[in-house]
Amino acid sequence: MIRCLLGTLLLLLSPGVSASDRDTEKPPVWVYPEHREITAMAIQQLSPEYKSILENMWTQARKGYESRLSAFMVDPEYGSDAGTLDLASWPAIAGDHSCSPQQMMEIILSSDWILKVDQVAERLRNDLAEAERPDQIINAIRNSDIRLQRADLEYATRAGANNVHFLLARNSVDETAEAYFMRCLREGAPLNALGAYSFFHTQALEMVVQSKKPDLREEQRSSILRAALANETFALHFIEDVYAAGHVAGTWGSAAQRKGTHDHYNEAGLEIETWDDQSAVLTGDAYMRVEDADLAARAVQTSLEQFCSVMLQEMNSKVNSATDKEISPSTFDVCSNTDMPEAEFDLNLLHEVLKGTPKPGLKEGLGELERFRAELGPFIGVSSSLEGGSLNGGFGPDQNQTTFIGSIEANLIIGLGLDGVMNKAGDGLTFVQLGWRQDSPTTSQFTDPELNYQGSSVTSTIPGRSAFNFRMRMPFWLIPGDLILVAPILAWASPQTYQRMAVTAGNGGLIPWQSGISTPIGRFQFVLGREVGVSLYGRGRVRESLIVPVTSFTDPYLLAYRSTKWDFPFLEYQPTRIFSNTQSATLKFQFSFGVDVPSKVEVLSPEIAEEVVLENVWYMGLRMVFNWRRYL
Repeated sequence: MIRCLLGTLLLLLSPGVSASDRDTEKPPVWVYPEHREITAMAIQQLSPEYKSILENMWTQARKGYESRLSAFMVDPEYGSDAGTLDLASWPAIAGDHSCSPQQMMEIILSSDWILKVDQVAERLRNDLAEAERPDQIINAIRNSDIRLQRADLEYATRAGANNVHFLLARNSVDETAEAYFMRCLREGAPLNALGAYSFFHTQALEMVVQSKKPDLREEQRSSILRAALANETFALHFIEDVYAAGHVAGTWGSAAQRKGTHDHYNEAGLEIETWDDQSAVLTGDAYMRVEDADLAARAVQTSLEQFCSVMLQEMNSKVNSATDKEISPSTFDVCSNTDMPEAEFDLNLLHEVLKGTPKPGLKEGLGELERFRAELGPFIGVSSSLEGGSLNGGFGPDQNQTTFIGSIEANLIIGLGLDGVMNKAGDGLTFVQLGWRQDSPTTSQFTDPELNYQGSSVTSTIPGRSAFNFRMRMPFWLIPGDLILVAPILAWASPQTYQRMAVTAGNGGLIPWQSGISTPIGRFQFVLGREVGVSLYGRGRVRESLIVPVTSFTDPYLLAYRSTKWDFPFLEYQPTRIFSNTQSATLKFQFSFGVDVPSKVEVLSPEIAEEVVLENVWYMGLRMVFNWRRYL
């Protein structure tokens, strides 16, 4: 299923678009192989009569496209890289890799990249089948999303501004099935999964009626049947979506709440009751079980039976026939439209499919399902850290002895939480941080270490000191800062290109080596270039000072100086993560390197002395960071 909330990441990063403008972005449902598995199960469960009708329709629809469309509706050699697509794959392509039945048909018949998408999906299916731990599932999805974004350039940015993959929330506990279905289907209602299914399913039935006209040429009949299958399989995508737990919990709330609630219930599961009073527990999105697939496949099977049964009906069927000109799939775009279109529905016919769907959660208010929140949106917070580092010496020309230093920081932080927008391995976190840093003296002394000399903090190679601290973090596409550099140009000249770059950046970059790697003990992530810290020493009313030996034949010099310390984290480890509906607390460890660059050196003693040139000090460090965020 499309990673729709990636739209939040890329549009929040884009100039001129506020977070509130993206309140209707939607998160994922079933992943591609799960959609295909549900459809394949439904096709195989059809009675011999209906299966024969569907096979005949598929055979006729394939005419002229035998090299692209598999000879089988459910290809027994699927995954063998045969270069064809079977019918069971069509609902997986609908909605996630296309926005309308017409677009889906064009992509299936003429694009090369959709075959690569199909291959990626098969690889994901195998990876999920082998996964035994949650971290392995996260890594499988991460790898799949990276491959899908390379194969389908519009994969992440195809997100729409609606909740078409969700069920509308119920208004009350006593709302009847008929009243609820009517509310989902009426013209002008928010676009929703049941409405989208009913709209495209109805159009599919009308196409089947048209295909039965006796005066059609063979190629016309094939075109109409392809269009009918496109409408029907596009509809099936949405009836399958409603059986994912995260899409039953309710669509209200901010994008962050919807995504967090969606992700939680898809993984943890949700007890549901269908409109025909059957109880079950559902999961979703890469966590599908046989029970989930079986429940969804029953609805798909009923829909396909209705689709096939039209072939057995007389031409005076109550299902309306499309006009002669309407021999192509529907052009209604589920990515850009927000409301249900005008249409006539046979509620008795649709009820056979819809009655088995889950009752959605109640709307916001008394009795609502517990909500969760993803880390999306603007926040303010505080951050503190403890750091230990190893230095290659001191500022003096001959101070080459390895030494150690400790520090503590306290900071205020403001930023955009964009963690895990595409998947749990992603990281689009952006922030700026201001605060204060206090360093301990180094463990080495400015004197010859071989001398038996009792030193103190004053005589340390670098005495204790304090600094104004600044830190910034932002993902990048190829080189650090490139999103900022190209924004003024691409946001005006090619917004879609900029959006794709932002999506790729949030998922690890063009070379996705900065995606998070989940393990049983926590998450690791390479972050070189993503974050930089700057500490400014000696910028107060009094500059820092230190004692530096110049030569072995003269007394040491007392110097005043300033310095700028650059910190470049390159590896993070995050063992724990705590998140509430409005607050987040994170503990992580950062491995970093950097350099301390001295400047404005002044000799304080002796009064008559030659100029002293201080050297840069390089270091390696380990920071333990705790930050708390309050989301606005």
